[in-house]
Amino acid sequence: MFDRKIAIALLSAALITLPACSTRGGDSAAPAAEESSGFRLLPSLPNPLRRGNDIDVEGIGVNSYLWRASLDTISFMPLSEVDPFGGVIITDWYANPDMTTERFKLTVYILDTRLRADALAVNVFRQVREENGTWIDAQASTDTAYEIENAILTRARQLRISQLDD
Repeated sequence: MFDRKIAIALLSAALITLPACSTRGGDSAAPAAEESSGFRLLPSLPNPLRRGNDIDVEGIGVNSYLWRASLDTISFMPLSEVDPFGGVIITDWYANPDMTTERFKLTVYILDTRLRADALAVNVFRQVREENGTWIDAQASTDTAYEIENAILTRARQLRISQLDD
């Protein structure tokens, strides 16, 4: 009898706390029609078989065109961390062989499953080398992140158009 009371208490606690774990608040890709009362253990997933969506059925959690375009665009930089489910690409430091006194590091965030300009964010970190050889943080131009974002978006559109032509 005691084990049954514990099991019921644990189940009740789980049913009360699980809705708080939902990602509904920040999920801009979820259709408004799903806003209904009730309890869901698992979030609704988009239908990958529906025509016209930008979701890759191979299992990554972000827009496949933005993902591939990001990897293509920054392919000259060494990668440090890659998370296709969370949509994060972090590069290691890269120094242009012609400018060895500065180096850059990027973090690319893919924020949505749709191919949209606001589904992409790039952070650029810059360091410069002092005369004694140590690296110090320096301000990166805001135009640099903007140009990288535009290059990724252009490449993503090219990938989508080429797939539509097939």
